[in-house]
Amino acid sequence: MNTRRKLLFALGASAFFAPRILFGQQELARRRRIGFLTRETDASVSTQIDAFRQRLRDLGWVEGKNIGIEYRDASGQLDRLRVLAGELVTLNVDVIVTVNTPPTQAAKEATSSIPIVIAVSADPVGAGLVRSLGKPGGNVTGLSLLAPDTDQKALEFLKQMQPKTTRVVMIVDPKNQGMMLRSDAIQIVAPKLAIEIESIPILSSGELVEALTAATTNPPDSLFVLSPIYAAYRMEIVEFATRMKVPILFDTSGLASEPNALLSYGADISDLFGRAATFVDKILRGAKPADLPVEQPTKFELVINLKAARGFGIDVPPMLLVRADRVIE
Repeated sequence: MNTRRKLLFALGASAFFAPRILFGQQELARRRRIGFLTRETDASVSTQIDAFRQRLRDLGWVEGKNIGIEYRDASGQLDRLRVLAGELVTLNVDVIVTVNTPPTQAAKEATSSIPIVIAVSADPVGAGLVRSLGKPGGNVTGLSLLAPDTDQKALEFLKQMQPKTTRVVMIVDPKNQGMMLRSDAIQIVAPKLAIEIESIPILSSGELVEALTAATTNPPDSLFVLSPIYAAYRMEIVEFATRMKVPILFDTSGLASEPNALLSYGADISDLFGRAATFVDKILRGAKPADLPVEQPTKFELVINLKAARGFGIDVPPMLLVRADRVIE
């Protein structure tokens, strides 16, 4: 090919590809909108959302520049979730990020076309949010909170720290299918540790206050509090635990320094939120939720609140302290 033909070919190729390259750049440059739906955003959830936003920035998505985030918080009122999910659909956001099972259910009912990324959910398969972890299908994908035996291990650590523990109260949301599946699984393994799990189904603050008031006549050895429950009923739980001097076992390290927290064991929730941002990035760049397998936790942490243990008069076994990923002095 002579020089003149090479020049004509180059000019023709440039004319052909330039509009497509420009279009691709414009697609990435135009501001996308992300919907964020939560049941209640307490301090720990806010910290996790910060981890989500930071990971988005690392991936090139900056609020106010090329993305905007529409936050919707039901303030603990489950009946508002459908309305808020509907608002996000009306805004025609590019993707909806949900926190826990009820917000995901509301978003899924509101749209079958807008991609939904679960930042954290106990059991998205069991709750009917996705078909399977490997092939979620539909418009929902994201992160599953649980890995096998996580809650059992948490109880084992509690038993090691408090060998005399025989009765643990667990507050559950009967409308949260993922949480109920966790509760059922815990009921099966607890007898092996000589522990009785008393589940208290709660749908409102008033119901919880009534149940905890009744529990004052026979306080449990510990409370096992899951992060969604704590986000919704922190004030009531702290008041009861403080007044009755009952230690709390949490399922996430982000709550290990909360009042009356004795220890926590579970997935690093902030890590899951960061991974949720990766799902969002892939979707904004053209991936389909149905093609993105649901991921499970890869990072677990045991955090011991030694300061709280001393306050409860508990001597923490040295081997447990060595096993801990973090100790709060």
